Amino acid sequence: MLNEERARAYVFFRRCTLPSKSTLELLNEGRHEVGLHLENSRSYATFLKEKRLLETHFEIELRAFSKHGSGGAKYGFHHYAPYEPNRYMEWAERTSMRLFLGNLEDPRIEGAKSDNGLIIFPAAFWLEPSWRDTNTFPVDWLLEHARDRDIVLLVHPENVLSQPKLVEDFKKIIRTVESRIFE
Repeated sequence: MLNEERARAYVFFRRCTLPSKSTLELLNEGRHEVGLHLENSRSYATFLKEKRLLETHFEIELRAFSKHGSGGAKYGFHHYAPYEPNRYMEWAERTSMRLFLGNLEDPRIEGAKSDNGLIIFPAAFWLEPSWRDTNTFPVDWLLEHARDRDIVLLVHPENVLSQPKLVEDFKKIIRTVESRIFE
């Protein structure tokens, strides 16, 4: 869908969701950026291990990563639930990464840039209603506010593709809002 609409995206993978060769080809065709969706954030060493694993798979140096989690629930075998963004930003700067996408669910929180050039978006517009206050943040809110500033649209493909209304919302967004990759 992204390639058909010429919309570029950051696509984040966990160590357990490494893409197939055909998926990699689609990502390359669309000139999408890939990143690490950090699972094991116990230490700088575990962060580096996951980063290097993905870099080996993709045969590139990763420049972007995300970290999510409730702070309590364990979402996978290697997932470390506590959410500690200050640690992650320090690790990103130590490894010359350029983009960190955070866990917060209030898309009014704007992105920023650190003194070292790390672009930080602490929050996102979560497309799935289970993660978003749909009364305060309907899809039209995103369409209106994304005209004036960058807002991260967070999508879990397996959830969105299973619900026709979310597919419709996703298509509306990518057809309306200009996608952007931070070069």
